[in-house]
Amino acid sequence: MSTVPEPLPLRHALTAPTSPASVRLARETAEMTFAHWGIDATHPTMGPALLILSELVTNSVRHAAVASPSLTVTFAAGEYTLAFAVHDRHPYHPGVVPADTGGLAVVAEVLAEHGGTCALRRDADGGGKSVWITLPL
Repeated sequence: MSTVPEPLPLRHALTAPTSPASVRLARETAEMTFAHWGIDATHPTMGPALLILSELVTNSVRHAAVASPSLTVTFAAGEYTLAFAVHDRHPYHPGVVPADTGGLAVVAEVLAEHGGTCALRRDADGGGKSVWITLPL
């Protein structure tokens, strides 16, 4: 097994207000984008991916809206990997996904069950962060 990350040539980005309606918008955009790439709603990875996406967008809405009027979701895929990132401009950076804090506990549990990964990346200026999720297809 190679340790080199798979290229993810398929990309799509959504920028939306940091508001509750964006949770549904992000899910709908994910479903349409991944279906366009041949990963339909019946694929076993889609349920876990949509659950995690909903939790991360909800986190941005609940905790980052005061400092980040918008959020960006980046969708990506390769032959064996589905990925997405939720970015906001709130400076808080948790470091790692803690397994005991609300929605992030759900994210950690689903990732562990499905062999996924999570990476938190701070913006270069320290004023925001992205949470990148990868799940095997």
